Amino acid sequence: MLGTAAGGGCPQWNCACRLCASGLPPRSQDCVAISADGTGWYLLNCSPDIRAQILGTPALRAGPGPREIPLRGVLLTDAELDHTLGLLMLREAGGLPVQAPYAVWQALSPFRAIADGYGGWTSLTDLPGLRVDVLPVSDKKPKYAAAGEGPWVVAYRISDVATGGVLVYAPCLKSWPPGFDAFVDGASLVLLDGTFYAPDEMAGVGGPDQLAMGHLPITASLPRIAGRRWAYTHLNNTNPVLDPTSPEHAAVLAAGALLPPDGATYVL
Repeated sequence: MLGTAAGGGCPQWNCACRLCASGLPPRSQDCVAISADGTGWYLLNCSPDIRAQILGTPALRAGPGPREIPLRGVLLTDAELDHTLGLLMLREAGGLPVQAPYAVWQALSPFRAIADGYGGWTSLTDLPGLRVDVLPVSDKKPKYAAAGEGPWVVAYRISDVATGGVLVYAPCLKSWPPGFDAFVDGASLVLLDGTFYAPDEMAGVGGPDQLAMGHLPITASLPRIAGRRWAYTHLNNTNPVLDPTSPEHAAVLAAGALLPPDGATYVL
């Protein structure tokens, strides 16, 4: 787990809320790296913090050749900037394979035009040793994107064909969508949208309703996951679960869910 925070990270540069000013360990923006063999790696989303995330993760650093890299491609769940801006940081990797929903691919056409000057992107169609299943979960498009037919947001189910381990990555859920229970059935680990704890959380900083922002609050999802080995990610800087002394943090752990920090590693 390269990053576990929502857009802007925590602390957020333009925020002086209690949590941003509390001195808690910083969290970078949501991004995950996966591998079937520990040699070739794929990113689930590509955050604006990707350079620091790669350099802080030995398995992702360049080598052994002067221009050899272990990164093999990127899978995008949506077109939000906190999940896609990092692609421009990876422009030197000409021909980088990318997988995304069609609406996301179209919305990122300005990014693709920039990347074309460095070798462009290709379509990611094969992940050796891994099976990828996709579930559309929302039609919530980013503010910058023109209207277009969705789905705009998907979840990924990544299965290791050798070990049988299964990861589900769903950092953006506007609701508990149809088919999601079947999609996560038998998963070894689910990384779930934990952006907000409560439905009115952003009211204190002048923000809109959480569902309007495309995120199901933890209070709505936690009763569904009690006792499962699931972890919350994409935590907003306003989310009280970031504070390990808070009752909200304790409630998540008491339900059996996890709140992993940046750098957490899972072997499935």
